[in-house]
Amino acid sequence: MNLGKYRNLIFYITTIEVFSGLMYFFIIEGQTLEIKENIVSKTSSGSTWENFLESFKTNLHHPLALLLAQIVTIILTARLFGWICMKIKQPSVIGEMIAGIVLGPSLVGMYFPEFSAFLFPKESLGNLQFLSQIGLILFMYIVGMELDLSVLRKKAHDAVVISHASIIIPFALGIGLSYFIYQEFAPSGIQFTSFALFIAISMSITAFPVLARIVQERNLQKTKLGTIVITCAAADDITAWCILAAVIAIVKAGSFTSSIYVIIMAIAYVFLMIKIVRPFLKRIGDLQAGKNTISKPMVAIFFLTLILSSYVTEVIGIHALFGAFMAGAIMPENTKFRTLFIDKVEDVALVLLLPLFFVFTGLRTQIGLLNDSHLWITAGFIILTAVLGKFAGSALTARFVGINWKESLTIGALMNTRGLMELIVLNIGYDLGVLSPEIFAMLVIMALFTTFMTGPALDFINFIFKSKKEEEPAHENDSQYRVLLSFDKPESGSTLLKLAHDFTHKMNGNKSITAMNIAPVDEMHAYDIDEYEDSQFQQVIETSHELNLEVTTLFKASTDIENDLTSITNKGHYDLLLIMLGKSMYEGSLLGRLLGFTTKIINPEKLLNTVKGKGNIFNNSPFDDFTLQILDKTNIPVGVLVEKNFRTADKVFVPIFNLSDFYLLEYAKRLINNNNSQIIILDAAGQIRNNIEVKELIRSIEQVAPNHITLYNEKKIEKEFLNSQDLMLISSKSWKSLIDTKSLWLSDIPSTLIISNP
Repeated sequence: MNLGKYRNLIFYITTIEVFSGLMYFFIIEGQTLEIKENIVSKTSSGSTWENFLESFKTNLHHPLALLLAQIVTIILTARLFGWICMKIKQPSVIGEMIAGIVLGPSLVGMYFPEFSAFLFPKESLGNLQFLSQIGLILFMYIVGMELDLSVLRKKAHDAVVISHASIIIPFALGIGLSYFIYQEFAPSGIQFTSFALFIAISMSITAFPVLARIVQERNLQKTKLGTIVITCAAADDITAWCILAAVIAIVKAGSFTSSIYVIIMAIAYVFLMIKIVRPFLKRIGDLQAGKNTISKPMVAIFFLTLILSSYVTEVIGIHALFGAFMAGAIMPENTKFRTLFIDKVEDVALVLLLPLFFVFTGLRTQIGLLNDSHLWITAGFIILTAVLGKFAGSALTARFVGINWKESLTIGALMNTRGLMELIVLNIGYDLGVLSPEIFAMLVIMALFTTFMTGPALDFINFIFKSKKEEEPAHENDSQYRVLLSFDKPESGSTLLKLAHDFTHKMNGNKSITAMNIAPVDEMHAYDIDEYEDSQFQQVIETSHELNLEVTTLFKASTDIENDLTSITNKGHYDLLLIMLGKSMYEGSLLGRLLGFTTKIINPEKLLNTVKGKGNIFNNSPFDDFTLQILDKTNIPVGVLVEKNFRTADKVFVPIFNLSDFYLLEYAKRLINNNNSQIIILDAAGQIRNNIEVKELIRSIEQVAPNHITLYNEKKIEKEFLNSQDLMLISSKSWKSLIDTKSLWLSDIPSTLIISNP
């Protein structure tokens, strides 16, 4: 017997037995010590199951377990409502704000009080508040980093005038409104000045992050209008937060004269950050230039700067959030460096911690307090004042400086977006005791309304000013063969362009190729969108130069990639859309769409189609859900490329399984005419021999390009033959059949182009 083979097993068993025996010995001996010390063992009064249940209930109410349950509930609810809002073309932040109100006393607390009391007991709210404050500090740090101060320096002219007018006008109207509502709604003991200043600042805020996302999504970032409105919002942000810091100082001190020392210290702090800390951080950032990662010591330095800056402003008396904002604004202006650092921070800040703030705000918002028509009328006047001050003030000022009416109204609509920034201001006012629960609820409703109205207002403005020329689709170049290729990764764009070239190479001026990249709006930051676009199209441009091919590029930021892709495709009069078979961050089930990954638990579209009788919920598709959406909604042929190191379509295999597959021969003909491709047609069902029309079509191709097309009738195809082909052209129906039968062709063909026939 070879003991060497079992050496480790023998050692393992021996070790376990020896040391288990040793532990048993000491436990027995230890129990004799209990008798000497007169220690009586505890005996439980109930059964084992009852003891377990009691222990389980205690664990459920443990502060950590409760906090984790709150976080899970909050994130799922926020993602659900955020996804719903994206589907109705609204910023996801609105859904997250609504989620907070839903989980608060306005809905869940009102109709499910036991559940609300269990999940959000009063004693647990302190932990939630502190975590949400950390999330806000990180968020304001990101907001500061996303501000491109160089744009303010270069393009500030008209933008600063519009921005400051959009602050002073609503600020003045807010103070005027305070005069009429102070006696009824101000908390007792709060001075008019403190109350009026907070009402005024809440009227003046613009949500720079939300505005920047809307500008990107509507492709305004490269226009003069987009530049002006981004600059306006940036100037507005800086000015409003400086004013807010002064307002907080005045409110805490009780009067302006008492706050003068705080304001002087705040000015000294800003001077220190700009003149000393900023150059220091720039030198550190320069050490990182050209690298694709940030070292941990470097991350530690910047996080310490953030925390110290927040600490100083909190101690001074102008709130930690201003310090976080300043720390972000003075970060090194290197775009790549900021992007790397934001990527490190924003996932935790925006996905995990920030939703806690929305729910904490929702727990404070008691819409049920507005139980009288008079209170709702007051809320209406607050909304009217906010819209008049911000929307009308910005629009009229823009018109005064010489901008046309359409762009002026667009600027007004965008500047009226308040979003999360408004909630931050309101919560600060609530914490300081300046805002009562009633006025707090009214201002939260105002924040929701003014953010929600931005999208519809922009659509309405575009509708009013839409010219006849825009309404009539262009029909010029209808004789061209127009190919649109849509890609998500640069290498995919390059591959699809090679395929498009094979289909159109010899068509000269009778072709048009457009390469489109639709990117998730949340992946981009306002200051680096140009660099992001350049990086996405770099390989496509290089490939177009190699192929000597003229390509039109189209870039769009989107919150709903599938719908935007199908809309552009259907409106563009294209003849063929080329995409990659792949995974989308928006695909899959409801849970997958909320959390950003795919599951097959619940798919809302499939559920809806099943209810309507249009589909089977258990039907497995060979396509991912993103591709299914495209195939379902586009009204032109779609080519879906399953790519395996595709280079060229010189050798193409076309299996024909039934009469409905014959449209593939038109694409085969294009490849012969434009790429001199060798086409092998497999008569898999034996239907070509019996169809005169198809035989004539094949003969006509052979006459123009002899020796370029071969007809196979064999049922069995050798693996070596399949491996020698560059591409398989197949119909979407036949592709599904191959998937269902688990055909070996799928692994043997290098690349496959699945073409749908709408």
